Amino acid sequence: MTWRFGLFDSTFEPLVTTHWALVAALVLPLLLGLLAALFPPKRAWPVVLASVPILGSGWLLLSAFGEAGLLRWQWEIAGGLLSLRLNGLSVLLLLTTQGIGVAAALYTPGHLRLTDPAPLTRWLWPLMGVVISALSLIWLATDLLTLYAALELMGLAAVGMLMLSGKVPALVAGMRYLLLALVGSLTYLLGVALILGHWGRLDLQGLAEVIEPGPVAWFVAALIGAGLALKAALFPLHAWLTPVHENAWTPVSALHAALVIKASLFMLLQLWSILLPDTFYAPRIIAWLGLLAIVWGGLLAWRTDSLKTLVASSTVAQLGYLMVAFPLLLGPDIAPLPRALAWEGFWLQLIGHAFAKAAMFMAAGNLILATGEHTLKGLAGTSRRLPLSLLVFGIASITLMGLPPSSGFTAKWLLLEAMIITQQWWAVAALLIGTLLTAAYVFRMFRYSFDETAPRHRHQSLMPGMDFIALVLALTAFGLGLLAHLPLGLMHGGGP
Repeated sequence: MTWRFGLFDSTFEPLVTTHWALVAALVLPLLLGLLAALFPPKRAWPVVLASVPILGSGWLLLSAFGEAGLLRWQWEIAGGLLSLRLNGLSVLLLLTTQGIGVAAALYTPGHLRLTDPAPLTRWLWPLMGVVISALSLIWLATDLLTLYAALELMGLAAVGMLMLSGKVPALVAGMRYLLLALVGSLTYLLGVALILGHWGRLDLQGLAEVIEPGPVAWFVAALIGAGLALKAALFPLHAWLTPVHENAWTPVSALHAALVIKASLFMLLQLWSILLPDTFYAPRIIAWLGLLAIVWGGLLAWRTDSLKTLVASSTVAQLGYLMVAFPLLLGPDIAPLPRALAWEGFWLQLIGHAFAKAAMFMAAGNLILATGEHTLKGLAGTSRRLPLSLLVFGIASITLMGLPPSSGFTAKWLLLEAMIITQQWWAVAALLIGTLLTAAYVFRMFRYSFDETAPRHRHQSLMPGMDFIALVLALTAFGLGLLAHLPLGLMHGGGP
């Protein structure tokens, strides 16, 4: 499966314009974030102007991939080798990162104007830039040290964003997150050290050629897998996730839940495809934990009275769908057809969830900002004054439930087809149970919101565009189901 990650030699050399587009995609978010720290934008229009070159770099890279297929870069920096590749999947994830990152940045000025900004608020912008730049590097990097550096930059910036409010609960949750992230980094580094000592290579393409199944590969996979699973909040290493989102600003939660935790999952699948090709037990352990994640996360979301806890617990359950697909992607004796279906369903589910979850967090943040209430009961009767925020929440929920014609439906249909072909009936049951639980906690939230007997409360007006930005994200997740041939065709391009 390593060829699907672009781990093979390219035919064409990148053009000069492609070099500049690559540099812009990796560096511009950080530079513009630093500029925003010096001159914090009070309105959305400066953010719109700053977003144009970032989105332009993504489209230039997409065009370059469409013309040449796989592209590779290598530079020697300070005695180390920086190795990057541009294939269909990395382009797709890069465009997703830029789209959601721009949406979070556009949402931020309005959110900060309605909250009580902390003295360090201006530093949200460079930290957000670091996160987007580091994510872009993770999708492109093909050596273990570059992946580690990008993962650490992203994690430290994410912790910084979570703690900027200065409130005690945010500081406590942020410190817990930092300590657990450092533990995950340590186990990852131990695995990398073992790889370097045993095989003497850190480039993924070279490792794919020399690694053989055995105790060393299994131990390395266990170390790297444990560290990345902790960073990705995979069940049962998810306990830090809900407190973090309970106390985070809305754009931070949207960016974190949509993209940050997905980076570790991407790295886990990519590295395990090298370390554990056609392995029986490890993918099935992940899958059974995914089944528990679907049930546990769904029950937590169904039972909670906090809106943010509901959305955060939903993330635990939705990650379970991706975990359940691991045996189809990495397991032995899987025919080419179900493996290809699972590959398509996995990434479409990940991308659709990213857009839908960012929209859902923004909708939830809008409801909380407008009403001053954090509980479901406190939101009773909000349908009278905040119909657009509830509409966004509902459209995003359609994707999470997997109802047609959303991307969630198309992704789950592909996964179900692969599971039925391989007769993995327990996995089919997991997806169906998860859909019912998602419907249960979503409709529970709407039951309170549409309570016409609730007393009328005063509502704070939202800044212009806050609901519209969330609506665009929700409609993107919804529309990807109708236009699924575009991302799926992109993922299949550039094969060897």
